[in-house]
Amino acid sequence: MILHCMKKSTWEEVKNKNIWGKELIEKEGFIHCSTIEYFWRVAPNFKGIKDEMVLLCIDEENLISKVCYEDGDNCGRFYPHIYGVINNSSVIKVLPFLRSNDGKFIKNIELAHIEDK
Repeated sequence: MILHCMKKSTWEEVKNKNIWGKELIEKEGFIHCSTIEYFWRVAPNFKGIKDEMVLLCIDEENLISKVCYEDGDNCGRFYPHIYGVINNSSVIKVLPFLRSNDGKFIKNIELAHIEDK
């Protein structure tokens, strides 16, 4: 399972579509995702976003698009990038993006059994 973070309002717009993400691909070339183990490293990128956010839990084996694990920053960690649209049938769970009072990410209890790396 991989994670994709997005504004809840955006999720509300796409959740009933069969596929989505074309705009993200046109902008970035792929759709950014993270493993659960590395998400705590990615989460600070969303600190400045005041909107309510969600974490899409995606079963990559059910994706219709190719997933490549890449180390774009040469940091020694490989993150999943989706090279194509996301089919909503691959989204197996939607979790709230939890934050502390000071805006820091709080790991969801559903993901707590997976150790951070």
